[in-house]
This record gives sequence, C-alpha cells and structure tokens, in this order.
Amino acid sequence: MPSLNQLLARHGRLLVLDAASAQVQVGLLHASRPAVWHTATAEAGTGLFAGTDAVLRDAATDLADIGAFVFCEGPGSILGIRTVAMAIRSWQTICPRPGPAYHYQSLALLALELARPGSPAPAAVITDARRDTWNCVVIDAHRSASRLQRLSAAATAALPGDLWQPSAFRAWAEPPRAARDCAYDVAALLVAHADADLFAPTDAPDAFQPATPDYKKWSAQIHSSATPAK
Repeated sequence: MPSLNQLLARHGRLLVLDAASAQVQVGLLHASRPAVWHTATAEAGTGLFAGTDAVLRDAATDLADIGAFVFCEGPGSILGIRTVAMAIRSWQTICPRPGPAYHYQSLALLALELARPGSPAPAAVITDARRDTWNCVVIDAHRSASRLQRLSAAATAALPGDLWQPSAFRAWAEPPRAARDCAYDVAALLVAHADADLFAPTDAPDAFQPATPDYKKWSAQIHSSATPAK
C-alpha cells in the first residue's frame, strides 16, 4: 500500500475527497506547491462539488490536470461516501486522461494519530455502525493498529483502554461506555502521516462494506390464488 508522499511522487497532483463525516473536506495536493483545502458543512451533494470547484479555482487548474483521485471509503456517512464515489467514476469517464483512484479508511487514519508516542495505549477508535454494533480499530499496547472490525456494543465496551470517537461523525446511539472526542481534520492528519502506508488502488470507487449484503428472495405466495383465505 503506498503512502501519500509516494502517491504525490508518482502522480504529481492529487484531488482528495472526504465526505465520511458531517464536514465535506476537499483538498488539492501538489508535489511541489502548498496544498489547497476547502471544508463545508453542507450536505455532500452540494458541499463536494462546491469544494472541488473552490480548490481547482484557487489552484488555477482543472480536472484534466488531476493525476489521481484519493477518497475516504468509510466508515462514515454512506450517502456522502457514495456521492464521492459517483463523482470520481463520472470524472474518470469524462476526463481525456482519467486519473486512477485510491481509497483510505477514516478510522485507520485516526488510529495513526492515536498511536503516536505519548498517547495512552491500548485504546480504540470507534464509530456507530447502527443495529447495536460499532466500527472499531484497536490500538494495542505496542501501538500497533488492528484492521477495521465491527463489534457488538458489549464487545466494544470490553475493549481495553480508552475509547475515542470522532466528534464530526454522525451517531445514532450513545457509545457502549464513556468515549473521548477526537478531531477528524483530514488535512492535518494527512500531513502528519504522509509516509504511512495507508492507500489502496481501486478500479471501482465505492463505499466500504464489512460484509457482502445478504438479500432475502421475495416470494409472491401471499398474493397467489393458492393462499388460504383467512
């Protein structure tokens, strides 16, 4: 998995798109120039495109000059993440030289910050996954971060050390035990961890799914003539 610095060296100019939280964060990163960022609290369908237009305008460039797209695949707002994925797929279609796409995970990025020397360990960073479950990345006593996992509320409460919860992420339930707030500032986090192996290429940008959806086959028997009358 390449790092941010490796992607900049390889592609020159990156468009970073993150709509996983309540803030849409868009950045234009250049290998030899200062980064340009735009943050908005508007819903993703508005904030994403306004932010992209703003950073391209400020950098006096356009989509055709983007070397690669970088986006957060989750966990986070599914609507926001899929809006980003749709935009990237559309831009890759219309651009004469479509740049590749790379994804990263929000909790993996936060775990890098929480695993820094001097931070209390073990610990875990969590977000609400609904249905009494929580997305978790666990940082052990040696400051190594686990892969993203989805745990029950009881299992999350039993994790050792502090629980951390990004304040800008939507939650529908109280954490299973007291959690400390942490900031999800993508610009600052990427600069701080520019050499971390965080990114993976993808040919089909989409939201991260921890498991393949399980669909039940619909049966029309209840509407058939063979259904016994009540």
